[in-house]
Amino acid sequence: MRLEEEEDGVPATALREIAILRELKHPNIIELQHVFHTDKSLYLAFEFCDSDLKQYMRSIGNMLPAAAVQSYCWQLINVISRCHSHRIFHRDLKPQNLLVQPARGVLKIGDFGLTRAFQLPLRAYTHEVVTLWYRAPEILLGAKEYACPIDMWSVGCVLGEMATGKPMFPGDSEIDELFKIFQLLGTPAENTWEGVSKLPDWQSKFPNWRRCNLRTSYAALSTNGVGLLEGLLAYDPRVRLAGKDALAHAYFDTLDTESVGKGPIR
Repeated sequence: MRLEEEEDGVPATALREIAILRELKHPNIIELQHVFHTDKSLYLAFEFCDSDLKQYMRSIGNMLPAAAVQSYCWQLINVISRCHSHRIFHRDLKPQNLLVQPARGVLKIGDFGLTRAFQLPLRAYTHEVVTLWYRAPEILLGAKEYACPIDMWSVGCVLGEMATGKPMFPGDSEIDELFKIFQLLGTPAENTWEGVSKLPDWQSKFPNWRRCNLRTSYAALSTNGVGLLEGLLAYDPRVRLAGKDALAHAYFDTLDTESVGKGPIR
C-alpha cells in the first residue's frame, strides 16, 4: 500500500484489516505473516496460496466436481460462522477473494479490507460494500442497518456460481442487479419479505416476476444442495440461514468433515 498521498498516515481500513487478521486465527483464513512499514509504503506479507477461486475455476473449464463444491462451501460457511461468532462480518465475499490450495483441498478467505466488527444494537453502515454481483437485496434496497445475513447471501451466490460455473446475478448497475435477482427468485412482496415495501429504495412499480424453480436452474446441485441454496438466498434477512444452521444442513451429511483440507478432493 502506497502512503505518499495519505495525509494522515496509514489508512484506517488497513489498520482495521491488520487488527482483525491478528485477532482471527483459523485454518480457512489467510494468514498474515509479517507487516513491514516504511515512510512511503506499507507491506502485508501473507501465506502463499495457488490461486483464487475464480481463477481456479476458469483453469478447469468452470466445472468444479460436486465433491469440491460441497467441500469448499462447507469450509466457507464454517469460517464465516467463526467470524460472525466474533461479531465480525466480511462484507466482500466473492470468488476473487476466496483463495484455494487444490493439492490440499483447502479454501481460505482473503481481503479483509471491508471487514467490520459490529456491536449490538446495530448501527447504520455504508452501502458501498460487497461487489455488486454478490450484494444482498436489503443493501440494494437501501436498508439502513445490516449485519451477518449479508455475508450469508454472498455465500449463496458463491455456491450457485461454483455449481454452474457462472455468476448467479451479473448485474451492470444496482437496478439491473435487483431485477436479475427478482427474475430468478421472484419479485418480493410483504407476504414473502415482511417490511420490504418500507425499505427506502423499494418501488411499487417494480415488475412482478414469478419465482423460477431452482431445482431446474441448478440441477448440478443435489436436492439438498438446492435446499441449502434456497435457505442462503432467502429474501428476509431474519429468516436467511445463519452460519451454524447452514453447517447443520442435510447437504453436508455426506461430507467427511474430518478429512476436509487434508488432501485433494475426490
